[in-house]
Amino acid sequence: MSKPGHLDGDGDVDGDDESAATAESHGQYISAIYRHMQVVIAAELAPYRIGSGQYIFLMAIASGRAVTQKALSARLLVDKATTAKAIAKLEAEGYVRREPDPADNRYQLLQLTDAGRQVVPQVKEALARVKARTRRGLSDEAYDSFIQSLKIVLRNLTELEEIRE
Repeated sequence: MSKPGHLDGDGDVDGDDESAATAESHGQYISAIYRHMQVVIAAELAPYRIGSGQYIFLMAIASGRAVTQKALSARLLVDKATTAKAIAKLEAEGYVRREPDPADNRYQLLQLTDAGRQVVPQVKEALARVKARTRRGLSDEAYDSFIQSLKIVLRNLTELEEIRE
C-alpha cells in the first residue's frame, strides 16, 4: 500500500476518490517532475562537468549564431542573474567564450569554444536518454499533447507577468 497523497494505479491520489481534476494541483506534479529531472540530468551530464542548470544555455548557444547574454535570457525565459551564473560556469569549464560584438563593442557575444563544440553531441546524447526515459509509457500523440498543454500553462503564466510589469 502506498502512502496517502501518492498516485495509485488509477492515477488518483490514494485515500482520495475525488476526481483528479478537482482534487489535485498540476503544480505539484510540475514541481516534482522538475526536481526529478534535475537529478537525472545532473547525473547524465556529470562526466562533462555541466550542471543541470547550465545545459540549456550551452544548447541554446550551440543552436544558433553568437548571442548576447541579455538576448539569451529573453529567449530562454530566464532571469539575467541565473544566466550570468550559468555562463560563468560554462566559461570556467572552457565551453563558452565572450567576444566583443563587432556591431557594437559595448556588448559581448557568447560563442562556443572548440571544447564546447566537441561536448555538444555528447550532451545531446545524454539529453536524448533522459527524454526517452521521461516518454516511457506515452505514445507520441500523448507526449505531444502533454507538451502543448505545458506550453499553454506557461503562456498563461507569462502573460499574467507581462500584465503586472
